[in-house]
Amino acid sequence: MMDGKCLIIYNEPAPDALPDELDVIDQVNFIEATLKKIGINAQRRGITEDFFSEMALIAEEDFDFVFNLAEAVGKRAEILYFIPALLNMHHIPYTGCSVEAAFLSGSKVLARQIMKAHGIPVAGGYKISEAAGMTPGRKYILKPVWEDGSLGITEESVFTFDGSIPDILKGKDDSHWFIEEFIEGREFNVSVKSSPDGPVMLPPAEIVFHDYPDDLPRIVSYKAKWEEDTFQYHSSRRCFPDDLSSTLLNKLEKTVMACWTTFSLRGYARVDIRVDGNENVYVLEINANPCISPDGGFIAAALHAGQTHEEIIGDIIRDLNR
Repeated sequence: MMDGKCLIIYNEPAPDALPDELDVIDQVNFIEATLKKIGINAQRRGITEDFFSEMALIAEEDFDFVFNLAEAVGKRAEILYFIPALLNMHHIPYTGCSVEAAFLSGSKVLARQIMKAHGIPVAGGYKISEAAGMTPGRKYILKPVWEDGSLGITEESVFTFDGSIPDILKGKDDSHWFIEEFIEGREFNVSVKSSPDGPVMLPPAEIVFHDYPDDLPRIVSYKAKWEEDTFQYHSSRRCFPDDLSSTLLNKLEKTVMACWTTFSLRGYARVDIRVDGNENVYVLEINANPCISPDGGFIAAALHAGQTHEEIIGDIIRDLNR
């Protein structure tokens, strides 16, 4: 059993919050209940756009550590790293990714550059201003630089370049959008967590796109992830395949561990990967503080590996940023 006093912080959902924002409340409820089971007294506090003052007040209180679930405060994903930066500044121990990891992985474009420099495989890509250099006949996907949770990703985001700039790119800028080569193939969410023996890869989860017609891109769009009344939501399903080749498993493990080390990840993380027909892997993005709701992918992978909720959360809080 553990003991101590914890404050769970999270981005306070707006009154008009969409499902991807409201999901954080499920995470808070789960973390609070699990901490109680392992003997830790937990309180919760929503963080708003007044986070500078709110973090200063937290620093004056007697908490042993903070469980950080704060994401896009005020719907601004660009300031994700501000929260761990302030925790760090006030010398408050906290869970999950450090300020450095939050900054480096928060921008998908910067993260791609770092991965390429360290030999971690990513698909080809272009700035919006470089769109004329795309290869005619090749398929691409338009992505937001900062957002996660599939925000901004629709079925229309995937397009085939025919030599002229498609309408979906018009009005977009390099600061908030980028273009990535679309990898036809399988999609995996691969979670990694800390343990007493160091980071371990959890069983890879595959997103299977059941009965998708040929004209519907096999992607985890916003509809597939959040809109429960859509075909995409019901037909894209998580599974844990037990027939992956040793070659693919080794590639997945090598890749996600390289991401963990390169970005100095802590506690828990998830790496989203596409795999082509030749079992080449390509990192789509690194989720330094992935969703940790009881029905989310990270918890599902840890449970599939045989861990209990208490063991999962216990390992995360043993790997605090101090």
